[in-house]
Amino acid sequence: MLTVTEKASEVIKDFIREKKTDSAVRITLSMGCAGPALGMALDDPGSDDEVFEEKGIKFVIDKDILNQAKPISVDFLDTPHGSGFKLTSSLAPATGGNCGSCCSC
Repeated sequence: MLTVTEKASEVIKDFIREKKTDSAVRITLSMGCAGPALGMALDDPGSDDEVFEEKGIKFVIDKDILNQAKPISVDFLDTPHGSGFKLTSSLAPATGGNCGSCCSC
């Protein structure tokens, strides 16, 4: 249901250490003009959450979001154009442009 690459787990663990927190990493879902997009934030589990431990990191995700998005994978990419997390799932990929409702499309 949730897969985390070694590189992503290293970066997340470093971030949690820097923040000196024991919060879990929440997988979030936002909807924008480009479609659904997964993200991450530090948070505590709630009653409607599924909790996973992957590579020593506690992850939480709302059960409804999990059912829509599974399987989910978290990777960290470091390219000449920049670096960042890449979250992929069974949700339709976010693509930009031509939505007509957002000024930045």
